[in-house]
Amino acid sequence: MAPPPVKQVTASWEGRSMVFRGEAPGRAPIVIDGETAEGPSPMDTLLIAIAGCTGSDVVSVLRKKRLDLRGLRLELRGERREEYPQRYVKIDLVYHVTAPGATEEAVRQAIDLSLQKYCSVTHSLAPDIPVRYELRLQA
Repeated sequence: MAPPPVKQVTASWEGRSMVFRGEAPGRAPIVIDGETAEGPSPMDTLLIAIAGCTGSDVVSVLRKKRLDLRGLRLELRGERREEYPQRYVKIDLVYHVTAPGATEEAVRQAIDLSLQKYCSVTHSLAPDIPVRYELRLQA
């Protein structure tokens, strides 16, 4: 059996403020800004990573179900502690799905599969952080 995959990235300080350039080999770079002037903060980036991960899962599952997915937009809200470390203590997602003919049950099944089984980013969070969702389906 092959060893588990290993990911490697670099983050380089751009020499100004709290701006870093993040890169994965062979991929487009991203800007992360601890002061949010030139890009999303590290904590914003974590929410974006969750959205990209679960969103990709949902698209994949709905396509396998042969549903007519025409749109998917996610809104995320992370509630943070006031004391340090100011980590997330709760994350709420709203899935806006446009899929003519899709049932709420089918779309919820795709979301549940993502959050309970497939999304590596949410599974990398501390287990005491509740991740809840709401579905807004335009069928």
